[in-house]
Amino acid sequence: MSKSKLINGAQPDFAEVVHLITAARQHAYQAVNTTLIELYWQVGAYISNKIKAAEWGDGVVDALAKHLAITQPNLKGFTRANLFRMRQFYETYQNDQIVAPLVRQLPWTHNLIILSQSKRPEEREFYLRMAVQERWSKRELERQFNTALFARAVLQPPKVSAVLTQLHPEALNVFKDSYIVDFLSLPEQHSEADLHQSLLAKLKHFLLELGRDFCFVGSEYPVQVGKQDFALDLLFFHRGLNALVAIELKVDKFQPEHLGKLNFYLEALDRDHKKPHENPAIGVLLCASKDDEVVEYALSRSLSPAMIAEYQTQLPDKKLLQAKLHEFYLLNLAQEEAL
Repeated sequence: MSKSKLINGAQPDFAEVVHLITAARQHAYQAVNTTLIELYWQVGAYISNKIKAAEWGDGVVDALAKHLAITQPNLKGFTRANLFRMRQFYETYQNDQIVAPLVRQLPWTHNLIILSQSKRPEEREFYLRMAVQERWSKRELERQFNTALFARAVLQPPKVSAVLTQLHPEALNVFKDSYIVDFLSLPEQHSEADLHQSLLAKLKHFLLELGRDFCFVGSEYPVQVGKQDFALDLLFFHRGLNALVAIELKVDKFQPEHLGKLNFYLEALDRDHKKPHENPAIGVLLCASKDDEVVEYALSRSLSPAMIAEYQTQLPDKKLLQAKLHEFYLLNLAQEEAL
């Protein structure tokens, strides 16, 4: 047997070994990270308790940092600023039994970003859960803050049909009301072909915006019904929902008749393309803008698991969203007090 034939024939076995090594490294990294976060938690608790008991003043923390720098010259991460962050880290989460386990699953840099940029406990919990679930990198986590994902999720929950909610209750945690595609660098006036080609060119970025469990299946996916050929704009598969996800693109404002074509594609996918073990296909109409009342009317009688979402080519106004979010919580608080 030739050497080249042996190598080619052994590829599946090699891949399995590579998978084992990768999994072991990931496990080791997670174990190291958990130990490090636990150490920071304990140091933060020690400093917090000393200061609360009036045994230490803030100046002692500065002295501790200098002491560690002299006695442990190879020790990194124990500057004065970081020691105070450890104290803040502990004091923020010490009484939260739900969130505290999540912080141990994320790197210290992720925890610092969430701790420093979140305005409310609900926002901290949201980003902690999403960062763990989606396994965001530091850069992707920062992007989600820049897109004000939490404010958008609270103020603009996804608009879905009742059938989608019934078939996939967890879909509300998967889909968004709006998708930020600023990475496409599209001009203000663009065609559906421009949008389509740009999404394909930046598919990796688009998949990150959609979410971790989305897998790309095809573009202009061929659908034949009777003697006619049709082409579905984009087809994905969602591993968590175990369903095909059809995305139709519209560069204008949503119109009720747009939903008819999407429903047609979903019927064709379920009859001719869905595998027996898969759930019914889901449809997403991605349009430039929409009137929420029109969307509600259009979806109320829809018998398909479908939803309407916007794509935004620019980052949202974070200050405006934060102001609206503040009003939202004030209104909820007033309603609760009135009961």
